Amino acid sequence: MIKLDPFQEEAIKYIKEGYSVIVSAPTGAGKTLIAEKVIEESIKEGKGVIYTAPIKALSNQKFRDFSSLFPGRVGIITGDVSVNSQNPVLIMTTEIFRNYILEKEEKLEDKSWVIFDEIHYLDDVERGTVWEESLILLPSHMRFLALSATIPNIDSLTRWLEEIHPFPVKKVVEKERPVPLRMYFQYQNQIIRSLRKLEKLLFQYDPWSRVKPNRIKDLVKHLKENDRLPAIYFVFSRKKCEELAWEMIGEDFLNFKEKEKVLSDFRELIIKLGLENERWSSEVEPLIEKGIAYHHAGMLPMAKEVIERLFTQGLIKLIFTTETFALGINMPARSVCFDDLIKSTGRGKRPLKVREFYQMAGRAGRRGIDEEGFVYLRINPHHLNPWEVRRIIYGKPEPVRSQFNASYGTILNLYRRLREGLVEIYPLSFHFYQQKKRGRKRGKELIQNKLKLLKDLGYITSTGLSLKGEFSSHLFGYELIFGELFEEGFLDKLPPFELASLVCGVVSEVRRGMELPSFPPRIRGIKNKLEILVEFLRKKERKYKVYPLTKKPQFHLVPGLLVWMKEGNFEKAQKLTKMDEGEIIRNFRLCIQVLRNISEGKASSQLRDNAKKALEMIKWGIVDAEKELMLELGRGGEENA
Repeated sequence: MIKLDPFQEEAIKYIKEGYSVIVSAPTGAGKTLIAEKVIEESIKEGKGVIYTAPIKALSNQKFRDFSSLFPGRVGIITGDVSVNSQNPVLIMTTEIFRNYILEKEEKLEDKSWVIFDEIHYLDDVERGTVWEESLILLPSHMRFLALSATIPNIDSLTRWLEEIHPFPVKKVVEKERPVPLRMYFQYQNQIIRSLRKLEKLLFQYDPWSRVKPNRIKDLVKHLKENDRLPAIYFVFSRKKCEELAWEMIGEDFLNFKEKEKVLSDFRELIIKLGLENERWSSEVEPLIEKGIAYHHAGMLPMAKEVIERLFTQGLIKLIFTTETFALGINMPARSVCFDDLIKSTGRGKRPLKVREFYQMAGRAGRRGIDEEGFVYLRINPHHLNPWEVRRIIYGKPEPVRSQFNASYGTILNLYRRLREGLVEIYPLSFHFYQQKKRGRKRGKELIQNKLKLLKDLGYITSTGLSLKGEFSSHLFGYELIFGELFEEGFLDKLPPFELASLVCGVVSEVRRGMELPSFPPRIRGIKNKLEILVEFLRKKERKYKVYPLTKKPQFHLVPGLLVWMKEGNFEKAQKLTKMDEGEIIRNFRLCIQVLRNISEGKASSQLRDNAKKALEMIKWGIVDAEKELMLELGRGGEENA
């Protein structure tokens, strides 16, 4: 029997007493065990549980883990996957759970608990409002377990949750890591143990002098000689992940038996997951044979799964990866290395936040295996001053700040239920709780302005939601674009290929600087129409002071999508865009999600049929997330619900 830590015992005691609980504990402390206890107790009592995760990769991992722990009881629903959705334990993305509350609350009647993993996502600029809406609108019969790494303002968060719910909320805080971390620095190619010594060297640094490069081979040599492998090496660039992995090809971290084992397992996984004909498989094998790998969001999802399995088995000793590897996915190592402490965002470059640093650094030190974990920071004096380095390592983690900004879809669904009373939802928000008078006034005005805009455009009438309001209320994130095209009858006229092209142009998320390919005349016409419509909508939003503005369409991926739908040739589709394989699949799956919503929505039978046909032409082969998940579980023939 596993011996519980005091914080785990405390949380489980509160759960058994029927309290909602919020747990703040360092990465790797054992928060998942508490979630497992909630599921175990609920199954004993014949009740259901929802488990929400911020990213699909984490949802998939939890589905695999919980399916093993609770066989026959677990299902999963994400935007592109629905497997065993009738089961009592359901894994969902938080968006899906929020949508259930707004649209299908009756399906939550048999669910007694919801588990929010990574609750600090409340302060994610783009998606945080979904967590907040889910907590505000939580059905009264449900209790919640919220899990997070360190939340410095947990008292404030707990008080807010108690204010908006009729039941008490208990907080559980664990500050100590089960495996302590030891920090090292690589500076001017020296390995330095003391931060004070590093600060002294940084203060003495002459910006006009020559900097000795921090050689990665010397750092890895140090790790190898001091028995500090396996190591996760974090890099904030997909391209550099791969470059650094190949730079290490001259090294070898495996003995003869390990080589035999890793190659055997690698080849077996390649066949099992249907990757034997992918170029990546043969290209990466020389790295795998030496215990080296890379992992990032631009890779095929199945390829990432192969690497994760080999790493979990201890057959990969050095992995170069982006920060998504740190998000909830249980992949600890003895050491963690940071290529830099500066990351690029959509708004430029900035130093890491304390919370971000410890989310990644916390992967060092395997509980029950290592007495301590080792964290190595490569320091470039041109990038960071000594105060920034100290802040990142010893600073107080940033408080969770509300990003509440109810979507058009949320407002439409709430209007159906509450009419004008929906404006009174805002005072229940964490945003209202955290703001002073002026901030509260702006927050309320934003909802009122969105309501006025929806009335102006005819989504809301004197009798409730209009037909296009009903249609759009299911298309979260893209309500206005599809609503206007629906009302005009334009969507009804589009055959499957053109409908899919339009959807792809609306939903695609493309990196800056990508060139637009050429299009057939019909697609060019759709693109031009969409651009005119979006400019009209953005003008309306500016008039009503609604921000952020509707996203402009991006048709960069459309030629590749059409090739995939017509020929099923993924390699040819990829050549028509500069996007990575993983990005292409992620965007194709976004298309599937929207087409499914259209096919199940309040539209004409013709539009629903065309949406379903388009969906089926996209959702197959390596794009089919359900098939992928079944292959990962080794249950390729199992029926999906």
